[in-house]
Amino acid sequence: MGNLVGSWRVKEPSTVEECDSTWGSDSESDEAMAEDDSGMSDSVSPAESERAAGHSGDAALQLTDSPESAPKMKRSFYAARDLYKYRHSYPNYRKSRQPNEYRNLRFYMNKIPLVPDGIYIEEILSKWRGDYDKLEHNHTYIQWLFPLREQGLNFYAHELTQDEIKEFQSTREAKRRFLAAYSVMLDFYGIKLLDKSGNVARAPNWQERFQHLNESHHNYLRITRILKSLGELGYEAFKAPLVRLFLEESLCNGTLPNMQHSVLEYFVYTIRLPATRRRLLRFARQHYRPAHAFLWGPPPKKGAGGSIGAGSSGIRAPAPTPEQHRRVEENTASASSRINVSSHDAILCQDLVGGGIKGLPDLSSYEAGLQEPLMLISGRRERSEFS
Repeated sequence: MGNLVGSWRVKEPSTVEECDSTWGSDSESDEAMAEDDSGMSDSVSPAESERAAGHSGDAALQLTDSPESAPKMKRSFYAARDLYKYRHSYPNYRKSRQPNEYRNLRFYMNKIPLVPDGIYIEEILSKWRGDYDKLEHNHTYIQWLFPLREQGLNFYAHELTQDEIKEFQSTREAKRRFLAAYSVMLDFYGIKLLDKSGNVARAPNWQERFQHLNESHHNYLRITRILKSLGELGYEAFKAPLVRLFLEESLCNGTLPNMQHSVLEYFVYTIRLPATRRRLLRFARQHYRPAHAFLWGPPPKKGAGGSIGAGSSGIRAPAPTPEQHRRVEENTASASSRINVSSHDAILCQDLVGGGIKGLPDLSSYEAGLQEPLMLISGRRERSEFS
């Protein structure tokens, strides 16, 4: 019996939907009245509106895009599962048999250096701030500055344990240095920490740093780690202000457009409180373009006729009208003599024609021959899926 208990494991989710509890307890009518620890509002300030005004023309153009014109996208199961494990404190975590040496805490107490570079925390805090080349190109310090209960790329860094977390949170000197390290990284990204509540804003050097951050994708992995570590070491409330700023800059102000996917797929889902995630995602949904491609909203609701909507956006194209079917039938014979595709290949070709994938020859010459057969196939496929 002891062996059975010792080997018992929690069943892990096998789909994105099972990993994501964000909308499970959602109540649209009650949400507006509910208090949230994030202290955020869905509304945009006048200053934010003014900054976003320059992008309104582009947004209007993007809104005219139809769902069929964009490549089909879906959420990453691996990202969803990773963040599910984090938010649920690693349900199948096995305690190490090695003695707990509290190496992360001792590093933050300035008693041991990080390995393999041999650098102490005080040197990083006093000499690395503003040294952006060093912060960018050194890849061993981030696992020591922001430890997690999971292994990173630096195998010399040690994973956090629950006992070490408790000791860390009760050690004032370690917490002071941890927040100083957080401030160093925020400055590296062009952001400043405003207060002890975790509120953040653009730093004076934000333009230069945002331009770098927009093209430095490996820093998105670092930010995910930083957010996770904040939650592990007692600063869960610091996450939402930073994620909100990244949403505003990537979706509203257009300063970090390359970060959009990482913010929505990773950063938001490091936040443990579902109500805070919902508020951030509602804000994102208001500003995401094209609107039909937003994947992180509530799942489609089932009505009398079954599931409605496609994906998480809850929007699908209307079924072809009888007149469209008649025109398609008349042209299918001549079109099919030029090209013959299965339903699977048709969908693939449709993505290629609409998506403009780089590295492939120009498909515009085939579009006229493909368009109406694809409409027929799409219409028949849609009726079978939603019937």
